[in-house]
Amino acid sequence: MGQLFKPSSNNVARATIIGALLVLAGTAWTVRYLQRSPYTTDVGVARAQPIAFSHEHHVGGLGIDCRYCHTSVDQTDYAGMPSTKTCMSCHSQIWNNAEMLKPVRDSWSENKPIVWNKVHNLPDFAHFNHSVHVNKGIGCSTCHGQVDQMPLVWKTQSLQMAWCLDCHRNVENFIRPREEVFNMKYIPPSGSEQQKLGKQLVEKYHIADERQITNCSPCHY
Repeated sequence: MGQLFKPSSNNVARATIIGALLVLAGTAWTVRYLQRSPYTTDVGVARAQPIAFSHEHHVGGLGIDCRYCHTSVDQTDYAGMPSTKTCMSCHSQIWNNAEMLKPVRDSWSENKPIVWNKVHNLPDFAHFNHSVHVNKGIGCSTCHGQVDQMPLVWKTQSLQMAWCLDCHRNVENFIRPREEVFNMKYIPPSGSEQQKLGKQLVEKYHIADERQITNCSPCHY
């Protein structure tokens, strides 16, 4: 009876198996890369707004506190967006004829709110409470980056679950004194000094242990 497969078939089989494994590994790496890339996360992508509002000018240049526009950030889940009245409290007197501010004046005269485009937009199944984080010593720049240096705001963090959990598992690395939460120029202590301060603040602000704050229910309910 003749031989069904030639000896070279073994080499073909090995090459096919190795090739299939390489394709699978490459596919998995590509999916993982895309899932974490700016293509998916929008990190570093400036979001256009109906009005060219510059945080760099208002926060970095003029020193306006975050809470002036985001009035409910330390009181409710939602940080709040500035109303037309907030804008006009300054711009009824300053730059009140500037062409770039015409949408603000139109909003005021027509009594129609300005519709801002969300930059940090979590999916509906994830819940984030601003007031809890702010009052527990997590600074605005920890999540939003140095907005005082941004002409237009962009995401500096992915906001994916792995990123959130990294903070929840290592709160002492990120926490700061409450009086420094809104300070965009805050520089945390280095290395062991931050660890020491962080552990003191975790205890002082009564932050729950890792098991509780990495549970599913606080963010997914």
